Amino acid sequence: MHLMHNQSFKLTAEALGLPEGIFRIVVDDSSTGITYCVLIKQESPRTKVRGGRARIEEQKLKRKKRIPQKSLVGTLCAVSRKDLIELIESHELIPISLELPGLYYKPIDQPSAQSAFDQRCRVMEQFLDNETLKESILIHGNLGHLVSETAQRHKVSKSYVYKLWSILCTFGLTSVSLRSRWDKCGAPGKRRDLSASSTRKKAGRKTFAQRLSKLLYGCWGEPVQPGMSTVWRAKIMMADKSIATPKPSMPERHKRIIASQFTTAMRFDDNGNIVAIELEKGQYPNYQQVKRVLTEDIEEIYRIREKTSNGHFERALRGLSGYSWEGSEGPGLMYAIDSTIGDVYLRSSIDPNWIIGRPIVYVIVDVFSTAVVGFYVCLTGPSWDTAQVAIFNTVASSNLLSDLWGYDMRQSLFPAPTLPARLLCDRGEYLSKLAKAAGMKLLTTLSYTAPFRPDLKGIVEVMNRIMKNVQYHFIPGAMDARRKEYDLRRSNPAAATMSVRQYMQFLHECFYIYNLTADRSKRLDAHMIAQGVFPSPAGLWRWGHEMGIGFSRAQSQADLITQLLPAGDARVTRNGVVFRTNRYSAPIVETEQWTTRARSVRGSWEIPAQYYPGSVSRIWTPYESGNGLIDLTISDHSRADPALTHDEMVDAFAFQKLKAADVEHQRVHEAVLGYYRMESIRNQAVEETRAARQRARGLTPTIREARAIENEFAGQLVGEVRGTAKTRSESKSNYDAMIGDLVQAMDAEAMHD
Repeated sequence: MHLMHNQSFKLTAEALGLPEGIFRIVVDDSSTGITYCVLIKQESPRTKVRGGRARIEEQKLKRKKRIPQKSLVGTLCAVSRKDLIELIESHELIPISLELPGLYYKPIDQPSAQSAFDQRCRVMEQFLDNETLKESILIHGNLGHLVSETAQRHKVSKSYVYKLWSILCTFGLTSVSLRSRWDKCGAPGKRRDLSASSTRKKAGRKTFAQRLSKLLYGCWGEPVQPGMSTVWRAKIMMADKSIATPKPSMPERHKRIIASQFTTAMRFDDNGNIVAIELEKGQYPNYQQVKRVLTEDIEEIYRIREKTSNGHFERALRGLSGYSWEGSEGPGLMYAIDSTIGDVYLRSSIDPNWIIGRPIVYVIVDVFSTAVVGFYVCLTGPSWDTAQVAIFNTVASSNLLSDLWGYDMRQSLFPAPTLPARLLCDRGEYLSKLAKAAGMKLLTTLSYTAPFRPDLKGIVEVMNRIMKNVQYHFIPGAMDARRKEYDLRRSNPAAATMSVRQYMQFLHECFYIYNLTADRSKRLDAHMIAQGVFPSPAGLWRWGHEMGIGFSRAQSQADLITQLLPAGDARVTRNGVVFRTNRYSAPIVETEQWTTRARSVRGSWEIPAQYYPGSVSRIWTPYESGNGLIDLTISDHSRADPALTHDEMVDAFAFQKLKAADVEHQRVHEAVLGYYRMESIRNQAVEETRAARQRARGLTPTIREARAIENEFAGQLVGEVRGTAKTRSESKSNYDAMIGDLVQAMDAEAMHD
């Protein structure tokens, strides 16, 4: 420790005529060997044991209403520097650092406070000058001369100067210590409670009745409502603690507080029941007094927590403690998945007149780069069966997805995403045995958020919001997702125009643009900027893999299909492989003659199959005689278009079942009417034949003669030209010649062009 101006130290025992306490060095002069210091705080007197109990040597000081002059500090104590250094070496004198409250370092925002501070600094200007202060003390041995000179120059009292000197000695010999503490002088907002023994009147503005009494009678009079007391305040706080959170409205809280703590008098009514005695004015706090206690005495953060549940506070109102990408060291290490109901109505691909409702949308986001690595649109769910299809979309090749959805699913992330090391998801459909089994087979760890805490995977929740905001502006039939109340959302299902397939293509373009253009400039540090990293999710993804902090692994397509896509049973028949009424074919089926075996040898049989719910265009089945899976594509003779989804096929089947009774009724109705017409024709023919036989006279021609007569008669009616074989061949040759001339003319015109 070096003895220096403004240094604070603690004396642990009485020495050199100084008491035990805390001191501050004012002047340290090595030439004279004297150090001047002031006592800031004296330690409490020690206790002595007398008569078996501890007693204080000095009497306890009574509570003072104001700080008297004798309580000021700043009396100079001259001590030898050599003795102080010896105390330092013996560790009886310990250097300390006294920190000022943070309020001293805040900018002064009140003009009156700034004016008072400037006045203090001008008055104590010579005391703040180290050389001037040192010279005056060394010459006169005290502060009397400097205090008199300061009081005379600035026209202030000596007591005012000594008060400011005491403040400097206590808080430090700097100008910052001269700031006024108006927060401790009973300023507005401070308590002015009344006690049982207090004679002070109620603080605050006079009531209207008191002001009117002053105007009419010349005296204020007594207020009807007394001021807030310490007893009332304690009762209010105790009663409010018994009210469960979320707290009700303030009028309801006031009613409950008064009923529980201020209606203690009871009586028996005429029926012998115990009822509360009516309240009297002035015997309980009014609404404004209770509201002030509950708002001023309770911190703002606790008032916010009282209005809602703990779960809602942690989810939506708590302070932000970090970023969503913290905890993920590189791209591909952690994906976050979530499902939501799309705020848009869709139409069926089978019949655009059918409105099939709102879709379920799965979104998978890489936590490190915030890039959308996969998504899926379906009509059923949410469930693990549909969630694993979304995972399949993440790792499937862009060529396969393009073929399944009939659209160029361009790749925006390089290298292509693979299965992550950890998948962050909710506890809903993902907390299941099937999900656990799939995670173990695919070597992916499933991490679950706490119940009712979607904010713990906020990045994918933000993706859902971005998706809904974009589609509201571009897709007919979409709803405004920014409206909190569902009943207030503007929706018109009749304005819907897109099918599931078209909506999937639209979202692909939405997320494609997001991955390449979203601004991530705040994620770049100086080294990344120097390397030219493009500030986008795709740029962060590429940079992470180039730097070797990304995670990727190879996975065969057969493993992905068998583990992530739903399974079913297909049947090999003599007409081909049939799955859900659709026919599928592959070159291997023709080569190994499955249909021939089903027709002639063993009959039809079932085979396991995996299918993609978003398209009926293909299925996969294990190749028992070879390696991998057999890729079966839908036949042209099937009953479904490749663009349909399996959900839409189910809708069509359900619609057919609903119309089955009407179809059957129409079939029977038409059959009966046809039967009646056939019977009428038969009866008419029978009657005409009977009448002809009765009219017949003479010989009847033979069958051959009758046929010839009939042909001759029919030819005359229709004007048929009957010729010989020679004439018919000449006509055909003339027709062929005419067609040949026309073809030659077309060829000649094409050559001329």
